[in-house]
Amino acid sequence: MQCFIYKSLKKDELYLYLDKKDDFSAVPEALFKSLGRLTFVMELQLSPDRKLARENPEKVIASLQSKGFFVQLPPTLISAMPTSSDKQLH
Repeated sequence: MQCFIYKSLKKDELYLYLDKKDDFSAVPEALFKSLGRLTFVMELQLSPDRKLARENPEKVIASLQSKGFFVQLPPTLISAMPTSSDKQLH
C-alpha cells in the first residue's frame, strides 16, 4: 500500500500518514488543526513485512484503509518514569 508521510512542524516527532498525497480531507478538523503546519517527508510503499522505526506496519495499513490516515505520536517519557514497583514504601 502506498502512503504519504508528513511531519508536524509544531510537535517534534509527530507524523501524519495519508493514503492520498496532499489529501487531508479524511483527517478530522480538530485533529488537523492540532498538528500545526505539516511538511511532506516521503512517499512509502507499506506492506505487513516492511519494518517501520516506531510503528507496526499492519496497524498503519489498517488505519489507512479504514480512516484514510494514521497519526504517529512522539515517544513518551513514561518508560523513563519510575513505576509503583520501583518505589519503596517507608
